[in-house]
Order: sequence, then structure tokens, then C-alpha cells
Amino acid sequence: MDSFNQTLNVTPETLDNPHPDALAHYPIIHHQPIHWGEMDAFNHLNNVVYYRYSESARIGYLQALGMFDGSMVTVLAQSSCQYLRPVTYPDTLLLGVRCQRLGNTSIVMEYSYYSIAQKAIVATAEAVVVRLDSEGKDKLPWTNEERERLLALEAEVGHTPTF
Repeated sequence: MDSFNQTLNVTPETLDNPHPDALAHYPIIHHQPIHWGEMDAFNHLNNVVYYRYSESARIGYLQALGMFDGSMVTVLAQSSCQYLRPVTYPDTLLLGVRCQRLGNTSIVMEYSYYSIAQKAIVATAEAVVVRLDSEGKDKLPWTNEERERLLALEAEVGHTPTF
């Protein structure tokens, strides 16, 4: 293993097991390397970048459900992030994403940001995504089939969203 991976505490076990215990109940794990240019003036990961990362994780979640094929429109209605520990370069974050609450036309997404270097959760976040019709004007309910796929995905890791 090269010195760069040793600095990040990346081991073959970490790469082979994308679900550290802290993310065991998250069905989708998004791997996100930290880039040097994403640091702020204090050499910490800039707070805006966490939102970009959650967007990528959210898209991965919707893709896993077959819901990001261009046949529907979703909009981000609300988003928040709680920063627990500073993150610095070099590092790789594993973003666990899951459905916290499944509404009639919305999903409350929950994120946990796990630092490989720190071996800990460094941030948590939440976002509300609303489904709209193809013109993006009116809310559109999730179909029974979409609900079943979402619940089956969450059940794979022993998680059940609230309703």
C-alpha cells in the first residue's frame, strides 16, 4: 500500500467493506475523496462542499431505486447540515444516505458523513425532496411500486423509515 493510502488510513478492509459499523443501517454509501481545492482559509473542508456531497449521495440513492431516469422531477425543498468535527485534506468521506421519513409526495433524506482518516462520523445532514409532475408544477405522489422499492432497499440494512 502506498504512503498516500496510509495517510488516509485506507486499508484493503476499508475498501472491501463500504459499511463501517457507524453506517451499518444506511443502504447507500457514497465514497467521496476530499480535494485540496475544497479547503477553506482554515484548511478545513468548506461548509458548502458538504451540500455538494449530499447531492451526489442523494442522486446515487434515487438511481439505486430507479427513480432518477428522467421520467420524474424532484426538487430540494429544505436542507441542513450539522458539522461535528473538522475535515482536512487528505481524507475520504463515506456518506451514508437513507430515507428517514417517506411522505405522500416527499422524502426526508438523512445523511451521515464518515471520515476514513478519523474513523468517525464528522457531520450529519437532512434534506427534504419533493416529487413533482413532469412539468415541475404540481406535487405528484409516489407510486406504490416506488414505495415498495424504497422500503425493500431500506429493509436490506434493517432500517424502516417513518411515514
